[in-house]
Amino acid sequence: MLAGQREGYLAHLAVERGLSDNTLAAYRRDLARYESFLAGKGVESLGLVERAHVADFAQAIGTGADGGRALAPASASRVVVAVRGWHRFAVQEGWSGDDPSLQVKPRAVPKRLPKAIATDQVAAIMEAASQGDGVAPLRDRALLELVYATGARISEAVGLDVDDVSLEPGAESALLRGKGRKERVVPLGTFAAEALNAYLVRARSGLAAHGAGVPALFLNARGARLSRQSAWAILRVASERAGVSDVSPHTLRHSFATHLLSGGADVRVVQELLGHASVTTTQVYTLVTRDSLREAYVLAHPRARE
Repeated sequence: MLAGQREGYLAHLAVERGLSDNTLAAYRRDLARYESFLAGKGVESLGLVERAHVADFAQAIGTGADGGRALAPASASRVVVAVRGWHRFAVQEGWSGDDPSLQVKPRAVPKRLPKAIATDQVAAIMEAASQGDGVAPLRDRALLELVYATGARISEAVGLDVDDVSLEPGAESALLRGKGRKERVVPLGTFAAEALNAYLVRARSGLAAHGAGVPALFLNARGARLSRQSAWAILRVASERAGVSDVSPHTLRHSFATHLLSGGADVRVVQELLGHASVTTTQVYTLVTRDSLREAYVLAHPRARE
């Protein structure tokens, strides 16, 4: 019965909330671990789960006592959130009379500031992406310029179709589809617009000739939509060429937000550009800029140091 209840919840997440395949796979993995834990306790239905079961599971995944891999606080919190959502859904569906997970809170996770790189490092990465002959450097430069110009997630960037981008002078923009397929239109700067125009005019048709005419904006060598993994590899190679270390797929997105706030952009504007549902998520970037301001103050003010 637990397996059926799990699949019912996952179907709800897929249809009603529009979660991506990758997110659904993570939910399935987390809930399967919880299901296995409950089965070991002789619990065959969510209606039979007690608060102690949920609390014991939350403790066990942090130590590996349930037989699985011990999880770091952030990962353990993610699993508990998935479990709480499943129980909440069970109450709504009438599978359970009450919610035994209500008082079991995810573990507090130390707030980690996003990693951002300097603007000159961004420029070096863009130049490095342009190195080489053929159509690939034009595509790679356009991809990375777009990610930094819009703050797009890698998945949002590779999910773009040609018609999602406008290069009309004065109205350059990209239509991004974020979590839950929520759409937002984000302006494109001059550098991104020029790089995209160069790619579309001089490179994309050459890549498309090898494929079946897909509408994707960014294509691979076979003329198919560029994958997230390939986009990450493009960023990694360009970063290594530029001598910028420890750059992840989210680094350009983090840098986009940090540089906007440092330049005086309102946090709610940045929230909209990033596609965050809550401004609280965006406000973590203000901590980065405050730290930068404090550092500059200490270094520059004559009476800030002894």
